[in-house]
Amino acid sequence: MPEVPEVEALREFLDERLVGKEIVRVLPLTVNALKTYDPPLSAVEGATVTSVGRRGKYLDVVAGDAGLHLAIHLARAGWLRWKDSFPPQPPRPGKGPLALRVVLAEGDGFDLTEAGTTKRLAVHLVRELPDVPGIATLGPEPLDDSFDRDAFAALLAGERRQLKGALRDQRLIAGIGNAYSDEILHVAKMSPFKPVHNMSEDEITVLYEAMRTTLTDAVERTRGVAAGLLKSEKKSGLRVHGRAGEPCPVCGDTIRQVSFADSSLQYCPTCQTGGKLLADRRLSRLLK
Repeated sequence: MPEVPEVEALREFLDERLVGKEIVRVLPLTVNALKTYDPPLSAVEGATVTSVGRRGKYLDVVAGDAGLHLAIHLARAGWLRWKDSFPPQPPRPGKGPLALRVVLAEGDGFDLTEAGTTKRLAVHLVRELPDVPGIATLGPEPLDDSFDRDAFAALLAGERRQLKGALRDQRLIAGIGNAYSDEILHVAKMSPFKPVHNMSEDEITVLYEAMRTTLTDAVERTRGVAAGLLKSEKKSGLRVHGRAGEPCPVCGDTIRQVSFADSSLQYCPTCQTGGKLLADRRLSRLLK
C-alpha cells in the first residue's frame, strides 16, 4: 500500500502533468471504485485542473471554477499508471485490473488499476475534501511543521494500544501504514508490541524523531521518481519491512516476522526487543 512518501511522490508527479490541463473524460470501469454520485463524474469533464494535493494516503485532484475534488485512495493493491496516449476504443468495464481512466485534452492521462479480487480502491468526487468520510476523520500530517514533538506527545496521551497499532491508525496520524510503521520502530529501536502508555518522555522524543527522519528520508528518496518506478524504489529503501529472514542492516541479526490474518510485521530482535522473539500465533498453530 502506498503511504505518505509514495503518495507525495505521486502528487508531485501529477502536479507536473495535470495542472493547467483540461479533463475531457473520466471513465469508471468497475462498480466498486466510485463511491459518490453527486456531483457526477461528468461535472469535471471539460474542467481544467487547478492543483493536485495530498491528505494522508489520498490524492486530491482539484478541477474547475467550482473547485471540485477528485479524491483517490489507492488502498492496498491499487496503483496509478500514467499514459501518454490511449487506444481509440475505450476498455470494457469489469475486464482486468482497470478501475478508472482519466483522459486529458492533449490525449494523455492516467489509469487507476487494482490487482487481486479484494477491491478497496476508492474514488470520490466531492465539493469539499472533508465530504469524503475517510478524510474527515484523518489525524494530523506527520511531516507538517505544526506537528511538533509536543503535539505528538499530546496525541499519545491516554493511548492504551501497542505502538504498531497506534502508528497505523489514520485517525491518530495520517498516512503511515504497515511498511513505514515497521521502519519507524526499527529506527527508534522499539518493540512493535510496546504499550504506548508505558513510554517515557525520552522515548516519546526518540519515537517522534524516528518518525520524522524516516518519512523525510523516504520522501526525499522518492522525489522525482516516475510513477511506474515508485513501488520498486520503496521496496529497495526499506530496512526491515518485507525482509524477514535477511540480516538486519544495523546489527546483522536475522529479521523476524509476526503474521496476522491479512498482514504481517517485521522487526529485528537485537535492535528492538532485547533479543526476545515475539510470539507469532499463526506459526505456533502450524507447528502444533
